[in-house]
Amino acid sequence: MTPPPYVPGHDLLSGRTAVITAAAGAGIGGATARRFLEEGARIVIGDAHARRLTESAAALAAEFGPDRVAGLPCDVTDEAQVEALLALAEERHGRLDIVVNNAGLGGTAELVEMADAQWDKVIDVTLNGTFRCTRAALRRMRTSGGGVIVNNASVIGWRAQRGQAHYAAAKAGVMALTRCAALEAADHGVRINAVAPSLAMHPHLVKVTTPELLAELTAKEAFGRYAEPWEVANVIVFLAGDYASYMTGETVSVSSQHA
Repeated sequence: MTPPPYVPGHDLLSGRTAVITAAAGAGIGGATARRFLEEGARIVIGDAHARRLTESAAALAAEFGPDRVAGLPCDVTDEAQVEALLALAEERHGRLDIVVNNAGLGGTAELVEMADAQWDKVIDVTLNGTFRCTRAALRRMRTSGGGVIVNNASVIGWRAQRGQAHYAAAKAGVMALTRCAALEAADHGVRINAVAPSLAMHPHLVKVTTPELLAELTAKEAFGRYAEPWEVANVIVFLAGDYASYMTGETVSVSSQHA
């Protein structure tokens, strides 16, 4: 089955300032950055890969205007870099309305062969990084009058897959973090939700995943195909916008594989 036509923007995020982590490249973060711009937002993108970040920010600025796009290298395992990324959004645009925590790190290893360093790295980027960014965003949003945080989880936080114990544990943690943080944030007019994609195809994923596994995962999907990154980004736009005004603490599956 072929993907549907690309959906045009409708100014759903007009005038808002958003920070998106891991937004350089062709994956969900990059697609979210583009979708947010198409919906009228101003964006500050971060990524641990400085060259790709510079290239992505320059390309988006050339297309949408330099006043609406900024980029800053950001490793979410470094609290100072997280703080600098969010501060840049406030410095440039006076406030922070939306944070999309997209940064995550995967890998494949059987549990009995997994080194502590492999486990720790995946947890630190995927779960602890989401925690650091959420904490930094909440500290700002609770004094600025509200905001929205959208976390990138995964259906693997619900279901099992061999060789993915570290990644599944991290993504299940992101879901739990989303639920708990949402209760605390509600007192300050801040909504926190998550998306849980399954298989959103992009060039990097092709490089690190075997054709056999990609075929197996694709066959499990109801539509018989992988998601385009922009299809996940569309759900992130919904959660970040006013149509989701009464949603908080939820994890929305962008897949037929909820369990």
